[in-house]
Amino acid sequence: MPDEIYNLEKDDIHDNLLYYQYGIKHLLSLQKKGMAEDEPQYISSYRSFEGEAFENFIYERLLRWAVTQDDIAKFISKGPNAPKTHSLSNTLSVNAKGQIVYRTNRNEIGEFDALFITKDNTLYMVEMTLTKSVTNLKRRLRKKKALLETIFPHYKVKALLILNEGVTGTKQLQDFCTVWITKPFTAKDILSWLSDMKNTKRKPYRKVNDKRVIGTDKLEIRPFKYYNTLTWLLKRSRSAKNVCLDMNFLNKSDVVRKIDLFTKFYIGYMSAGDFKKIAPAVTREIPKRVVVALEKEHTGELGLIYFLQHSRRNIDMVHILDDERVKIEKKDPYGITVNEVHHILRAMKESERITPQENTIIKNLIKHDFHHQVKKD
Repeated sequence: MPDEIYNLEKDDIHDNLLYYQYGIKHLLSLQKKGMAEDEPQYISSYRSFEGEAFENFIYERLLRWAVTQDDIAKFISKGPNAPKTHSLSNTLSVNAKGQIVYRTNRNEIGEFDALFITKDNTLYMVEMTLTKSVTNLKRRLRKKKALLETIFPHYKVKALLILNEGVTGTKQLQDFCTVWITKPFTAKDILSWLSDMKNTKRKPYRKVNDKRVIGTDKLEIRPFKYYNTLTWLLKRSRSAKNVCLDMNFLNKSDVVRKIDLFTKFYIGYMSAGDFKKIAPAVTREIPKRVVVALEKEHTGELGLIYFLQHSRRNIDMVHILDDERVKIEKKDPYGITVNEVHHILRAMKESERITPQENTIIKNLIKHDFHHQVKKD
């Protein structure tokens, strides 16, 4: 790790940070109300802003480091460095907030704090965060890696995590991760300028001019059809004879990568009556067809989840707990899950129906497979 990143040196980039977009409307309203800084609501809002500031700070620092490294072939521009491309579908682009994103239709399925490529054809995704524990990052990293491997099959994908002093859980991270840990970070001086109604004049933005700093449009990407792949997973996972879920298919390396990318995929449906048998604790109205899916946890284990579509944008996600209690979560009406469930319900046929007995078999199959994989590792 270069000293200027470890020591969080900002003399040459401080004003650059004032050119980024920050979601501080709520934080500024709390300041205006005179809320104390030790109030939980203020702390939560400030930490969110500070995380944004840390990402922008490290990006600016990383960019300047990258152009001094002979083994770095390409560095992807974002923020004030990059032209906005209005979040194009089925490719990487820079959205209106200046973030590098991959979209399918109207949904973002991946966001990257920074990306660079080395001369040995390794693509590094960079994650900068002030989180105190990285345990929950594992699933997110796995998903992002799978996405990049899908659209960049000609690169080896690795991750660089830039974290703050005091973080825990780094030893649990996957072997494709490299970790840098900086000194403690504060963004109070940035917030002070942003919240100053007079906004003393900022210096002009200092752009890094180097032929290796490129836009997302210069990357050669292999797009993939998101919803077609979801349907393919449904059909192929249920197509084996004499077994209700084909674990051999699901354990193929290219299929594992697709599962990592989606984190959840759909395997069929249950009738309302059958679902009531396995989830008697659900008291709300149950639609005629309950969508059955498998979700990959951060541990790598697959678990069963169920979706109740009450209307086009009104969907509940149900977890059945071990003691037959249920955990029900209302899904974002404009999130990608709502679109996935709508698509998969139209794609499912009578042959994809799952009975309560088959549901139990599937539950045992995925549990046995996970334990087998753990022993093998």
